Parts: sequence; C-alpha cells; structure tokens
Amino acid sequence: MTASSVAEIVETRIHRPEAIAEAAGRRKRRASPIGPNGRLFIVAADHPARGVFRAGADGDAMRDRALLLERLCIALSRPGVDGVLATADVVEDLLLLGALDDKVAIGSMNRGGLAGTVFEIDDRFTGYDAEGIAAMGLDGGKMLLRIDPGDPATVATMQACAHAVDELAGRRLLALVEPFIAHRVDGRIRNDLRADAVGRAVAIASGLGRTSAYTWLKLPVVEDMERVLSASTLPALLLGGEVPEDPDATFAAWQQAMRHPTARGLVIGRAVLFPVDGDVESAVDTVIGLL
Repeated sequence: MTASSVAEIVETRIHRPEAIAEAAGRRKRRASPIGPNGRLFIVAADHPARGVFRAGADGDAMRDRALLLERLCIALSRPGVDGVLATADVVEDLLLLGALDDKVAIGSMNRGGLAGTVFEIDDRFTGYDAEGIAAMGLDGGKMLLRIDPGDPATVATMQACAHAVDELAGRRLLALVEPFIAHRVDGRIRNDLRADAVGRAVAIASGLGRTSAYTWLKLPVVEDMERVLSASTLPALLLGGEVPEDPDATFAAWQQAMRHPTARGLVIGRAVLFPVDGDVESAVDTVIGLL
C-alpha cells in the first residue's frame, strides 16, 4: 500500500461513495465457498472494530490501516487463500482495491462487546446484518457468542445470534458462529478453553435458530479437540487466535485437529498477518500446506 493508494481510497469515499456498491456488484463471486481441496482458509481482520490492535508483543500492530490492508492484500494474493472475514470498512477498502474477486467474503456482525467494558458480554450487532450482507453480495456472516453463566445479559446476545442465523439461512447465506463459555475474572471476560466447556458451547451454538442448514462453527483448537468436534455434525473452521510463541507447535495442533471430519478449514488473522518474523507470505504458505 502506497500513500497514493490510501489517498485514492479516501478521495473515492469523499466524492464517489457509491463506487463501493458498484465494486461489490462487479465482484466476481465463487460458485461455492469451499475450495477445490474441500477446505476453506479465511483470513480474519475484524479485530480493530472491537478496539483490539495487539498482535503478539506489538500492542499497535493493527492500528495502521494502510499496513493492515497491505498485509491483507499479500495474504489474499497467495494461492490457496479462500477469502476474508472483516467488518464493512475493511471489506469496502478491499473492494475498492479489487482484492476480493473469486474470494469468499464474510461480514463480521456483532462488534458491540468491546474488550474490557462492563457491557462486553452484551455483544450487540453493531456491524453487518443479514440484509446488508446480501445487498453487498457477500457470502455469509460471522457472529461471536460468549455465554457467561453469571451474566444475565448473555441471553440477549444468544437471542440476537439465533435471529441472525435465521436471517442468513433465509437468504441461503453462511452463518458462522463462534461460541465460548466465558467468565468475568478480575473485571475482564475470559473464555474457558477446557474441552468440556468448548464442547458445551458447540452444542449450544449448534441448536441456534429454526434451521442449522447454513450454520458453520468457528472454534478454538484446545486439548482433546476430537471430543470437542464430535459434539456436533456442523462443519467447523478452526480459529488461529493470537500470534503463537511457538509456531511449529501451533501448526502441529491445527494439523492434528484438521483430521476430524467436521474440521473443514481455518480462520486465521494475526498469526499470518503479523507473524513473529514479519514474513506474511511464508506464514500463509505454511498454513496452506496444512490444508
């Protein structure tokens, strides 16, 4: 990304905002989200909309939008990368850059549960809705469902997720649900990554809505992952999470989990966009090798 590229995006947003919808209408879409190898590799970039910029030791890694877009374009250009998961602002920047042809585009829906806030578990749908996803020709929507047994606000988010599943399914669009059992510890929400807790979250998420026909799951890789994945017949994408301190061990865990029949791909953001050595192409190609 050059300064002129950023300036061009800004000028378009000022003088021709309708160009975003035009670019979405021109976008060449894939016949099916799943790639020819039966797997799906999505790069995630919806963290900034929740006010999260950290990647590894760098607390501001994702703050610079031009740098983020540059790394996204590098990742999306690699053979084997199927698409992106992002909020509307990032998706629209990528549309204007022409980076989403023949790619899967998944819109991030609920970004209201800002990290570190007292209302974090009340994760309202402040991003895409199903109508907007369909209007922009995207392929589906992703939602985060954190279930805190001690916080009554959980049920509002759960109900909103069920409604989003219905609205997406009614348009035959993918509903990607990311469920966790969570607890507030020292004032902050912490996800419970024990296999029993993740398996319980899987079962709850699988039952959302009036149909699960278009529902997929987005799950962390934890110990005893086979038992977790066996809790549902819904297809699952494994999430990458933070930049790993030991990439080899992390890649091995992903590869092991991918042997389960419900594990159909990966959704990875910071681990490939901001790897420890800074080499985005190498990080992406390593993950593609696992698939």
